[in-house]
Amino acid sequence: MITFPNAKINLGLHIVEKRPDGFHNIETCFYPVNWCDIIEINESKKTTFRSTGIAIPGNSNDNLCLKAFKLLQKDYQLPNVEIHLHKNIPIGAGLGGGSADAAFVIKAIAQKYDLIFENDLLKFYASQIGSDCAFFIDNQPSIAFEKGDVLSPIDLDLKGKYLVLVYPEIHIDTKTAYSGVNPRKPEQSIEQIVTNSPINEWKNFLVNDFEKGIFQKFPELEKIKSRLYDSGAMYAAMSGSGSTIFGIFDEEVDLKNSLPKNYRIWSEYLGHA
Repeated sequence: MITFPNAKINLGLHIVEKRPDGFHNIETCFYPVNWCDIIEINESKKTTFRSTGIAIPGNSNDNLCLKAFKLLQKDYQLPNVEIHLHKNIPIGAGLGGGSADAAFVIKAIAQKYDLIFENDLLKFYASQIGSDCAFFIDNQPSIAFEKGDVLSPIDLDLKGKYLVLVYPEIHIDTKTAYSGVNPRKPEQSIEQIVTNSPINEWKNFLVNDFEKGIFQKFPELEKIKSRLYDSGAMYAAMSGSGSTIFGIFDEEVDLKNSLPKNYRIWSEYLGHA
């Protein structure tokens, strides 16, 4: 079985308050994009995991794909499998690639062995892997609350727009990202902004609270955001707590000659309006 886990971007991100358990409550809008990894799952004599493509730091036995499979194997009688991940979504980039991989393993195994048909149960397993993992079960635009694991679908359609993601080969870990934030309750909710305001007005209201601290540590990220606006973006921002900067455009734009050659640039036309 082969599956294609996709990335997400964050349209705004408010860090609302610190929780008693040490995590933070947030408010954000997850939006799926088609920058994808590839996962192949086959039955095998023993359960193994291997990866190709972008190098994944750490011990392969700790990979979220393997954790997701073993989580299901604990509750269901499953044969051993080999999981092959070809990593294409950058790591530490705010795109949710690791969470997507785990969620798609859960969905693929559930489908392959006719285990689970209710998305709420799939989300239950996914939420045990990571805070934003459950989003990739329904994989539709959603407002996320609390740790990012309480989801409310939203009627938001960016069809007809052109999306550009720029990853400058900078890995930002979660600890670094949160070290520069001051939790606060926003005056206006992200859902109100993205549903009631035209996209070209989002830049006045729709903010990612991580940007201020991370831009101070990595000023080149702020320069990328400015470059996107200079190139005609209706809205540009950092995605999540990572280093990817994205821009939403009315028409196709080519940034390859205006950004350093080592940057990864991904673009997508979001279908017909």
